[in-house]
Amino acid sequence: MVCGGAHGTVGVLGRTASVHASATDVLSHFNIGLMGATEARKGRIVLPVDFMWIKLSDDKALPAINAPGATSIEAKTTQTILTPKAGYRILDGEKLKADALVGFRYWHLGQNLSLEPSGVGAYQSANWVDVVAGAKFTMAFSPRATITVLGDAGGGGANSEYQVAGLLGYKIKPTVWLQGGWRYLDVYYKGGSQFIYDVAQSGLLLGVTFNLK
Repeated sequence: MVCGGAHGTVGVLGRTASVHASATDVLSHFNIGLMGATEARKGRIVLPVDFMWIKLSDDKALPAINAPGATSIEAKTTQTILTPKAGYRILDGEKLKADALVGFRYWHLGQNLSLEPSGVGAYQSANWVDVVAGAKFTMAFSPRATITVLGDAGGGGANSEYQVAGLLGYKIKPTVWLQGGWRYLDVYYKGGSQFIYDVAQSGLLLGVTFNLK
């Protein structure tokens, strides 16, 4: 599960808006974010996949264009991200594990901007794929406690993108871990028909990991 905020600029068909949504804003506007991850490993080969879906809205976004009579812009964004990767475990020690990873990140975005108070709006969606490369490090402090740091960067469909994350893990059963941490994801995409998505997202990660052998 992920709960956090986002800030940046979004735009469609010549209309742009500056969006700032804190974690409190997300909860107060009933927006929701979901994330899931799985990883298969055989020997030193690792195959992680993660998925994230988020819906954001801001009914008091600031107009970033000359729009006579408009006092604000209602901005709504839906987003789906799928990131499969393949990697090799270059360090496999008892205290430290390190994976080198490469893969791609698929994005789907839908944006709806409405000028207020006129209600005139524009909607557009975009899909693209970026190649990403990065690494993941896991350090064990005790048989029950670990810290994981990961990151990647890339581009292709987008002009640029990168993410970093950190997680603390605690083993509550031989195959069950509780995890919590923080994730930051930044992307700048400028597509056809003046579709702009230049947004940084960050949020709290909370979850349960099951080790299946």
